[in-house]
Amino acid sequence: MSLGLHYKNNQRIFEEKESNGVPYLSYPLFERTGIVNHGFSTRLGGVSRGEWSTMNISTTRGDDPEHIRKNRELIAQAIGVSAGDFTYTNQTHTTKVAVVREKDRGKQFKETDGMVTNVPGICLVTFYADCVPLYFVDPVKRAIGLSHSGWRGTVGKMGKVTVETMTERYGSKPADILAAIGPSICQSCYEVSEDVAQQFRKAFHDTLHPLLFYRKENGKYQLDLWEANRQALLEAGIKKEHMAVTNLCTHCNPEILFSHRAAGSRRGNLSAFLALKR
Repeated sequence: MSLGLHYKNNQRIFEEKESNGVPYLSYPLFERTGIVNHGFSTRLGGVSRGEWSTMNISTTRGDDPEHIRKNRELIAQAIGVSAGDFTYTNQTHTTKVAVVREKDRGKQFKETDGMVTNVPGICLVTFYADCVPLYFVDPVKRAIGLSHSGWRGTVGKMGKVTVETMTERYGSKPADILAAIGPSICQSCYEVSEDVAQQFRKAFHDTLHPLLFYRKENGKYQLDLWEANRQALLEAGIKKEHMAVTNLCTHCNPEILFSHRAAGSRRGNLSAFLALKR
């Protein structure tokens, strides 16, 4: 199938899948492990209307609760999990990572932007509309992580924090972990101010600055969140051959993917899903 998405290059990072009329994106990197169900939603395949059309499962955007409930059932069925096992973050641009235990199944963690678990069946769910999804799968210790990383999370190296949490809690070795950077806003579309660029100067080594941002004549900067998160994962010990880095920009695909910079606050959210198979 083809969703008509515009990719930045021809690398096969994602597979476009569809189940019962619900399209979603998956990673061959994770499919090959055989131990997880996962996916990333699009705007398509749901029942929501108006600015939320059609696949939105976030309760924070003003969407009809009944539509959200139905959409949760639809996307859960598509990726092979139960909507009752969805476990959420209430994202506030922190680098706080929650350890999800059996008793937390179905919970929403407040002021939290990442989760890790080794409990089969629990489906970690995070929300996006330009920020960066970070997926982690440790096939050796059978542990997973899913984190939301906006520019503040990226400055705080949310990916590294998530890897460190998996190491501390489950004995994961960074060299064993498979990681993916998900659909989010690309450098060409992401303009930031001097104060944001300054924080990236402080957080990343001088030699990396030319890779992460460049200054324009108007005094603003174009920032590469994809590369910044990739560098944070490398710093955490993830092998480059164990990474899948997105080539899909949310802002470049506003008809298929929700984008805050394209639509403002009147929109739904995209969702990332990750669960260990039972």
